Amino acid sequence: MSPLYSLLLVLPLALVAIPGIQGACPTAAELKNPNGTRTCARLYDKSDPYYENCCGGAELSIEPGADLPFLPYSWTNVVSSLVVGQRCELTVWSRRGKGGKSRRFSAGAYPRLEEYRRGIFGHWSNAISSVYCRCY
Repeated sequence: MSPLYSLLLVLPLALVAIPGIQGACPTAAELKNPNGTRTCARLYDKSDPYYENCCGGAELSIEPGADLPFLPYSWTNVVSSLVVGQRCELTVWSRRGKGGKSRRFSAGAYPRLEEYRRGIFGHWSNAISSVYCRCY
């Protein structure tokens, strides 16, 4: 195997392993406000076929106990990635006013909501209109 080919195989792995790459999803433990208080979840309006580029763009932080049957207009049906904090759970609905399909996301990162089914023909990317977040 040529040295160049070996380098091309290792380079993508090295980029994924480097913490702090711009656009990479934070872990559930890293999800905190700048003042150090707890954040229940963070929603992002960008995702990408490459996981290291997900969780980019604008972000909306959801506080513990937040009940939003109507997301702000600019956030309705635009969420493509999300991260849920430790010991928290985010429930989402596909329609405003907590209507339509629903799904619960437990603690962790969900960089590509296209991979989570919403019914037979849909997925959760660009389909979230209402949220409720709770922490234990």
